[in-house]
Amino acid sequence: MITLLLATMFAPLIDVGRDAGQRAGASDVQMRMTPSLPAARARSVHKGAPSPVKRPQARIDAANRAASEEPATQGFRKAIQVYPFQEGALYRLYAAPGRITDIALEPGETIIAVAAGDTARWTIGDTSSGAGENRRVHILIKPFSAGLRTNLVITTDRRVYHLQLESTAATAMTGISWSYGASEVLAISNRAGSPGPVATVPAFDRLHLDYHISGDRPAWRPLRAFDDGRQTYIQFPDHVAQGAVPPLFVISESGKPELVNYRMIGRYYLVDRIFDVAELRLGDKRQDIVRIKRSRAPTGRGGGKGT
Repeated sequence: MITLLLATMFAPLIDVGRDAGQRAGASDVQMRMTPSLPAARARSVHKGAPSPVKRPQARIDAANRAASEEPATQGFRKAIQVYPFQEGALYRLYAAPGRITDIALEPGETIIAVAAGDTARWTIGDTSSGAGENRRVHILIKPFSAGLRTNLVITTDRRVYHLQLESTAATAMTGISWSYGASEVLAISNRAGSPGPVATVPAFDRLHLDYHISGDRPAWRPLRAFDDGRQTYIQFPDHVAQGAVPPLFVISESGKPELVNYRMIGRYYLVDRIFDVAELRLGDKRQDIVRIKRSRAPTGRGGGKGT
């Protein structure tokens, strides 16, 4: 009797508890099935997020690789590698134990300082040749062993050189030097009889150096080409004056070769105009043809790279 009475009294409370539990269970299921707004938004943002940015080290390595200038066959004058000077470029120099490699600066250039990353395992000295305006500074490099790498910075009264030094077991470069577009334009213009004295060297960043040289590879193949916006300069190897030189033809828009006014000054052709495409041709039965093409976008870097 008492049991029946208690069941009757607490039945409504039990039903209420059971209903509340069912509602809580349903709510719990709904919460598990429906993600919260921040979580869903986070997954959505993560899905469309850009790829991670490269680390600074990776960007630096990529920039250094892009700025590196390696020895090129067309850049050798006898045993000396002549690099076209570009601000910010890294010039490669290969040396070997027991051998001295010569770094020759521009005649008249005055050295301010020389600094190397590894002075314990590399011997670095300097000397000079010539006198007066023709005095030329030489930096002499010799490693103690093979398999070494370091960098070298040379500051002068005209520019800063950045070099990457690497030593091998037996292969060493005899020497390196540079060609300087602006200084050479000044010298050539003066020798060509420009009206009045030239007071300043043309700004390097105003020279258009982006020319592409392709075609055959005769001994007279040009090393580089550039222009100052008015005249075009084509640079030949030193020995070209001792042999036959090729005539220059400008290729018209219709594809036909046309003669153009130019003259030879030293080892340069000085062309009295700007052209898009030109060809140097020499030979009778079997002609050697070298093509020179100018990029339309002027830049102060590059410099007549050939293929």
